[in-house]
Amino acid sequence: MKLHYYPDTDSLYIELKSEPGMEVREVADGLNVDLSATGEVVGFDIDHASIRLDLTTLETIALPLKITKAA
Repeated sequence: MKLHYYPDTDSLYIELKSEPGMEVREVADGLNVDLSATGEVVGFDIDHASIRLDLTTLETIALPLKITKAA
């Protein structure tokens, strides 16, 4: 899973799988879900992320991580 923040559009993309999205569906105002060719969720795009979310902290709870990477 990867988080991508784009300051020029103030959007946050949560990438769940590293495959291309073939279809985008708006599930709520400013929240889009990307679907693969087989209909699986590959990511979420959140518009106006800095207004809707607290982007100053990232916290994980009980994830079975073997490696943690920071860019």
